[in-house]
Amino acid sequence: MTLPRTPSFRLDGQRAIVAGASSGIGMGCAVALAEAGAEVTLVARNADKLAALQAEMTQAGMTAHALPLDVTDTEATAAAVAENGPFDVLVNSAGLARHSPAINTAEADYDAVTDVNVRAAYFLTRAVAKGLIAAGKPGSLMNISSQMGHVGGVDRAVYCATKHALEGMTKAMAIEWGPHGIRVNTVCPTFIRTPLAEQTLAIPERRKWIESMIKLGRVGEIEDVMGGVVFLASPAAGLITGTSLLIDGGWTAD
Repeated sequence: MTLPRTPSFRLDGQRAIVAGASSGIGMGCAVALAEAGAEVTLVARNADKLAALQAEMTQAGMTAHALPLDVTDTEATAAAVAENGPFDVLVNSAGLARHSPAINTAEADYDAVTDVNVRAAYFLTRAVAKGLIAAGKPGSLMNISSQMGHVGGVDRAVYCATKHALEGMTKAMAIEWGPHGIRVNTVCPTFIRTPLAEQTLAIPERRKWIESMIKLGRVGEIEDVMGGVVFLASPAAGLITGTSLLIDGGWTAD
């Protein structure tokens, strides 16, 4: 008998690009991929934060490069990806939230959130896929979505709309690019303790509601997302595409 062997979770020799890498979940994903052996290109608008992160990662023995970029500038993004790629792994963690009751949503807020969460995500994912297809390489492309891409939430009509759109986009791209060996998935966290989430967690009644919805009884930490991203990037997830990895503590189990 020949025993099966677990595929590797390592990413040695892989080149990854992480958008929204300067803080929060994006920073955690960048570190996780680098720890697993990938060469990581860090993308965000804030050049100073990127430089500080790159320096710290390099000091820790990781391989990282800083690429200051606003992903809402789709032309500049496509050019930067073409110049610096191809990338074997994409994690798009660039995102925006401007919460309000749906009846009060301002058009400017709607446009700003959809521009980052849908339009920029679409064209960044496409740019990375183009590079892989041209190079004849497989790859793993991930967009950081949300549990709110599967349910609804108070004051989150616009945010939920963008994350539901991201889920549909991911499925369609996975179908189109599957023949090229390119896998496309979303990662869907619950409330993760980041500077962005603290705005909501600081409201006692919202914090109580959140903890009541998370079946494991606690708010998520950045580390809770890191392992799942490495898994989806790795050969261990070689047959996983067009789906969502819900890191939601059971929120959507109801």
